[in-house]
Amino acid sequence: MNISNNISSIQAHQTMLNTTANNVANVNTDKYVPSDTRITDNGDSVSAYNVKADDDGSQRSQTDLAKEIPDEIIAQDATAVNVTAIKTQDEMFGTLLDIKA
Repeated sequence: MNISNNISSIQAHQTMLNTTANNVANVNTDKYVPSDTRITDNGDSVSAYNVKADDDGSQRSQTDLAKEIPDEIIAQDATAVNVTAIKTQDEMFGTLLDIKA
């Protein structure tokens, strides 16, 4: 069991939430080009990086709320799963310590 994998996943999904929140906040900003977060599994950790969407030359914001809202839900659910895994690991270690004592 390795809690650091869960923590790196939470951090990556926090980056995703920050990017999505920024995109939604700029939905009414003219000529705004949103960013997209890519999450990668590096084997022993999870990382995130941002890429700008292609600029289509629109005078209006290019933020697509139909994409941003589901991305927020995905990040929220992934964070909840990782928190649950950390709690379970903590409970198991506590039980082991109780058994050993």
